Amino acid sequence: MWPDTRLRDLFSIDHPIIQAPMAGASGLDMALAVSAAGGLGSLACAALGSDRLHSVLATAREKTAKSLNVNFFAHAAPKEDPARDAAWLGKLSAYYAELGLDAPDALSVGPLRPFDEARCAVIEAFAPAVVSFHFGLPKPALVARVKAAGCKIISSATTLDEAQWLAAHGCDAIIAQGFEAGGHRGMFLTDNLGSQTGTLALVPQIADAVDLPIIAAGGVADARGIVAAFALGASAVQIGTAYLFTEEATISPLYRQALADAANGETAVCNVISGRPTRVLANRIASELGPISQNAPAFPKGFSASVPLCAAAERIGNRDFSAHYCGQAVALGRETTAYSLTHDLAHDALQRFAPHEAQ
Repeated sequence: MWPDTRLRDLFSIDHPIIQAPMAGASGLDMALAVSAAGGLGSLACAALGSDRLHSVLATAREKTAKSLNVNFFAHAAPKEDPARDAAWLGKLSAYYAELGLDAPDALSVGPLRPFDEARCAVIEAFAPAVVSFHFGLPKPALVARVKAAGCKIISSATTLDEAQWLAAHGCDAIIAQGFEAGGHRGMFLTDNLGSQTGTLALVPQIADAVDLPIIAAGGVADARGIVAAFALGASAVQIGTAYLFTEEATISPLYRQALADAANGETAVCNVISGRPTRVLANRIASELGPISQNAPAFPKGFSASVPLCAAAERIGNRDFSAHYCGQAVALGRETTAYSLTHDLAHDALQRFAPHEAQ
């Protein structure tokens, strides 16, 4: 038996294991496999417009009746700052020249838009079991509409203050994102990286102060991490990096090789790729321009500057400018399938909780 069943009951899942929504690295096949194994599969939908979102959720409904988590961003749209954008492009000009590229004339926002009314209407039509947000929560009216549709709402907290804010603004459970986690920091009440703590310190602080189920994220990649998270007060775990090693991960061969080579877990939290702090496998752009630069453009405009460099470099086999998101537990990753990973994590954790009850 799982020692805490609140998240299992809340989300109608067998195992309190959530596959992290990873834009560009996970898709419907991964989410379906995780849910089929009894966990909660997640769909990264922050970059999808309402029409594409409708198509994805319609396909998901055809393929499974199990619970799924649909994820969006809740960041503030960036203010226009042409001078800052031009200065950043100037800093990147040597890289563009090195790769034989013409630098863009301006930086665009791109497809990563905050959760809006059009996508909310799609959520209301399909009513997935769980809707998650990163960078806080959308406007209260949108939160109310999602809840009225019957969806459970979760979001990421990187500090105790953020957890308490989320609890007061409509969340049904809280993701405690430790500093070890790969991908973008979910911080939204502060931009001070000094406020960020590891999972070991963050989870019990939130569990003691907030009367909601806690989902531990960051540094969890095997059964030992799951057991530790529950001991700290978590009711579930969210795992990302371990799922990057699965067959269903939609990542490039270069990305896969970089993960396989990351025996020392060499990662960096940098804002020079997107404009917001994100943990990636360490590379040239992170070390030469950051890892944290006060000159980086506002999120998500940084992507429009870094993506052309990434694409050109990867065509010649190097990852100098790649956003290869990765947590600090990367060395624990093993090649497998998403179904097998979910099943094995649950089985091994249950053995550690109560060996005689493991199925």
